[in-house]
Amino acid sequence: MITRSLPPFGDRRRGRIGLLGGSFNPAHDGHVHLSSEARKRLGLHAVWWLVSPQNPLKSSLEMAPLAARLEGARALAGPGIVATDVEQRLGMTRTARTLARLVTHYPNLRFVWLMGADNLAQMPKWWRWPRIFKTVRVAVFDRSPYSYKALAGAAAQRFAQARTFRPRTIWRKGPPAWTYIAMRRHPASATALRKAAKYLGDDHPSH
Repeated sequence: MITRSLPPFGDRRRGRIGLLGGSFNPAHDGHVHLSSEARKRLGLHAVWWLVSPQNPLKSSLEMAPLAARLEGARALAGPGIVATDVEQRLGMTRTARTLARLVTHYPNLRFVWLMGADNLAQMPKWWRWPRIFKTVRVAVFDRSPYSYKALAGAAAQRFAQARTFRPRTIWRKGPPAWTYIAMRRHPASATALRKAAKYLGDDHPSH
């Protein structure tokens, strides 16, 4: 069972793995909540957090160093969650390329890309985004107020025929296959945490 660490490339064990990509700047309880829900709803053996070296769609100005973000993610990750710098090791910053490489390196694992509805809404801005749907399964999690816009957007409409309304049935066929999962929203956000940390830092200078 692959639950505690990232296996070496070429490992031939079987399993269902959720992939949650992002800056994790910083990692927070919302990431844990989504990962836990994904494990339950999709029958996953583990969730891998792909801590990105640098999101091409985000500014690097307020981005903490990768080592710090990875350390924070690993400290927060609970059972069944593996925080990894695999994109850095692969030299990747494009999700489509990362997923293609993971599928090649782990031929017996079945992957599902995990994302919030806000990311589905902006997915057409991603580099060669249709490749993501064609490479791995996709699970989209409710994130109000983006959900309606996301489900009516270009990505959802392009792959409308591949959508399943029962989450675990995505394993019955290969990609493209995706599902939308409604769940209780967690209030934590990386943006709010950064703002709070900055405020506390200004208010309580170190000595």
